[in-house]
Amino acid sequence: MTHQIPGTMLLDPQVIDDPYPFYRRLHAEAPVWQVPGAGVFTVSTFELVAEAVGRVDAFSSNMKNLLYRDDAGLPARFHFGDAGGQALATADPPLHAIHRGAVFPELVAKRMNELEPDIVELADELVTAALKVGTVEFMTVIGNIVPMTMISRLIGFRDSNLDELWNSAVNGTRMLGSTLSFDELIEIATSGDSVRAWIADQLCAARKDPGEDLLGAVARSVNDDVVSEHEGMTILTTLLSAGGETTTSLLGNAVRILADNPELQEHLRQNPGQIPTFAEEALRLESPFRYLMRSVPEDTTLGSVEIPADSTVLLLWGAANRDAAEFERPDEIDLGRRVPRRHVAFGRGIHTCVGAPLARLEARIVLTILLQRTTNITLEPQHRPSWVTSLLVRRHLELPVRLHVR
Repeated sequence: MTHQIPGTMLLDPQVIDDPYPFYRRLHAEAPVWQVPGAGVFTVSTFELVAEAVGRVDAFSSNMKNLLYRDDAGLPARFHFGDAGGQALATADPPLHAIHRGAVFPELVAKRMNELEPDIVELADELVTAALKVGTVEFMTVIGNIVPMTMISRLIGFRDSNLDELWNSAVNGTRMLGSTLSFDELIEIATSGDSVRAWIADQLCAARKDPGEDLLGAVARSVNDDVVSEHEGMTILTTLLSAGGETTTSLLGNAVRILADNPELQEHLRQNPGQIPTFAEEALRLESPFRYLMRSVPEDTTLGSVEIPADSTVLLLWGAANRDAAEFERPDEIDLGRRVPRRHVAFGRGIHTCVGAPLARLEARIVLTILLQRTTNITLEPQHRPSWVTSLLVRRHLELPVRLHVR
């Protein structure tokens, strides 16, 4: 019964570190689970997550609150209503289509094709430097650098300070991590962000002379009154934060899986054409974004569970991707899955991540170069990997590895 699952399990630090036994319990006992006394529901099965995503009127993407951990260890809601504005990932139709049009996928695809040589050059440079050292903290020397460099170039930012962009992106996802105290959440939410002012300057300059990049496309949309300046800013900030976090998490998770499985490493060295399929399995097994939030404007039901108006619903991508009803041997890497991209690691429906092709491209290039130039990748036995404490992102805070040069 659902009441047997303690509400504190959702944000329990041990469950945050290893959520998969908890996900299996939700699958079996409460596919739609009401967190006791919190006004929060989780959806964990693939079938019901897919249903909720398709019911955009019942489950709105408009974000109206943030979650934090209260003194009892339960998720509590900080309501801000419409003060945050709605843009791209948090917009419903018809506004969502307008915002997505401002960063239309054709332009993203064109820009990514142009960036491929740059990704190869950067990945080769970083791997070369790491191999000279041998034992490295992967996230610092490769995992965090490639995505932020490339999302900045994809957007078209000029003279980027990558450290500042990374810190801003991390702060953005920390607010959605649901593990902060109320005071910590408010401190981050109200702190000044120099990067946001910098992005505003970038957008202002682009409006005077829009280029053929995402920044230019957003600038033209603002100039043509298709989106407001505030919406344009929010779109750019969202692209930066989500684009950085998604690929960073994917790279780290994939490398840790490889370090845990020398036979898989060698198979991929011998069969590099399967590296993209491995990346899909890494995305499914360790979904970079574990959930996305939906708000409920009117009373509704899902999976025979009544969900009252003003509830907050968490669609647990990470749980859906390990659903045994959908995937055979859901906890294992299977390079022979019939439809490798069936997972929901990049979302589903109208809000499927516009940057997913970039994440896949970066993962293929970085993993290919890393495997080509090593004989083995192992974890550093004296310093185990650690995770970011977040309900939202599944990212390694530290991933010390030994790279054995070929």
